[in-house]
Amino acid sequence: MSDTTPPASGDAPRDAVESLIRRGMAARREDRPDEAMRHMKAAVALARFGGDPLALARALHGQANVERDLGRLDAALQLYLEAVPLCRRGDDPLVLAHTVRHLGDVLRKLGDLGAAGRCYAEALTVYRADPDAPPLDVANAVRPAAILCEALGEAGEARTLWREAGELYGRAGVAAGVSESAAHLERLG
Repeated sequence: MSDTTPPASGDAPRDAVESLIRRGMAARREDRPDEAMRHMKAAVALARFGGDPLALARALHGQANVERDLGRLDAALQLYLEAVPLCRRGDDPLVLAHTVRHLGDVLRKLGDLGAAGRCYAEALTVYRADPDAPPLDVANAVRPAAILCEALGEAGEARTLWREAGELYGRAGVAAGVSESAAHLERLG
């Protein structure tokens, strides 16, 4: 089969999809959004040929992240909404937590604070249930939950979450996260 011939249905290997996702993530980190989008769209197209819901979910999530970077929140929302049910069918709870958290971020920015809060609560439940969840991932979920609590005027809960975020960022060695948490705690009193 040539490089331009699409695979037969069911033949899309997870490693080819993951390779495209990795290339897209690298381009995204290096601020090359057009290239990142090209890789993520190719990953989605390839994953749609396979029967691996988690590979498709990861590809959709990757494309949604690029859409979000470009300020296209409605497009990102649709991709995250397609990815979440696929994540639920997969066998990687951390992929579910990441996707639900990012869905919450988009919903919060779009003003749907109730739905965003439900997403953050679910993501935190999944992260906290996994003793191997990286502290940075957990901190990155606690942070937007704290931001949401502040927006809702729930100062006590926001303080609790900012303390947790600061501790987690400290364990992860992310000084900027520790500083941000401390600044929010100081402002909240």
